[in-house]
Amino acid sequence: MGPTASGKTALACRLAERFDLELISVDSALIYRGLDVGAAKPDATTLARFPHRLIDIREPTAPYSAAEFRRDALLAMNEITVAGRVPLLVGGTSLYFRALAWGLAPLPDADPELRQRLSDEAARLGWPALHARLAAFDSHSAARLSPNDAQRIQRALEIAELTGEPPSRLLEHGMQRPPFRILKLALQPVQREVLHERIAQRMDVMLDAGLVEEARRLRELSGWHPDLPAMRAVGYRQAWPYLAGQSSLAEFRQRAIFATRQLAKRQLTWLRGEIDAQNLDSERVDLVDAASARLGRFLSVAA
Repeated sequence: MGPTASGKTALACRLAERFDLELISVDSALIYRGLDVGAAKPDATTLARFPHRLIDIREPTAPYSAAEFRRDALLAMNEITVAGRVPLLVGGTSLYFRALAWGLAPLPDADPELRQRLSDEAARLGWPALHARLAAFDSHSAARLSPNDAQRIQRALEIAELTGEPPSRLLEHGMQRPPFRILKLALQPVQREVLHERIAQRMDVMLDAGLVEEARRLRELSGWHPDLPAMRAVGYRQAWPYLAGQSSLAEFRQRAIFATRQLAKRQLTWLRGEIDAQNLDSERVDLVDAASARLGRFLSVAA
């Protein structure tokens, strides 16, 4: 686990060279076909050598929920275990990790009429105002969400109105641990400035690799609209104003870097709550050896 740009994939691949592992992606953007450059998807050479489950399993216009991820991840973990290997989950989507580790409560189905009303209110008042409304009713849910996380704010308010219960309380009631012993390795940079620099450098690499062109292709898909979950991924979301002629390329770059840093901040906040995680400085020179030592001890105890 770790924030964006912390080197999770590179470490996972190095560990897979040393141990009999099979990788499972825990990333809400990598599940979508066509989100390659902007989602920092491993390239074809890497995927050929180190196959990842749960990458490229949905079209960008299709929904995919945390509950579906939990189902698919547990199925993959069981298949890998039956084959005599060890599943290694790698990614930074905290909602997916929480769903896997704790399960999900049975929640009400989507209510199109209520969702439209909330969307209309957000158009008038802004999502931060609806985030404040959620905070007044369920401070725990609001604390985990960005004030501009439209999809999750909308869903939380929808659950609150349909059930009359704080969503965080319902989620607590749905806890169901998976039938696996779990080792959590968390990459956390000691110096936040180093991570910020890596984020800026990676954004420039993405721009050189064709991020704008990729975003333009996605925008031209049949059924595209900016509120699709795939289209709200960091980097792509900031591209839409630029492609619409509402901002310059320099503004797009700065907004994407800022949004990515905010994402990393939220991921680090989540990781601090993972009290059973073993933290590793993502910049230490012996990172692979340190992670290998911890994984080796874990596997020897399991054996």
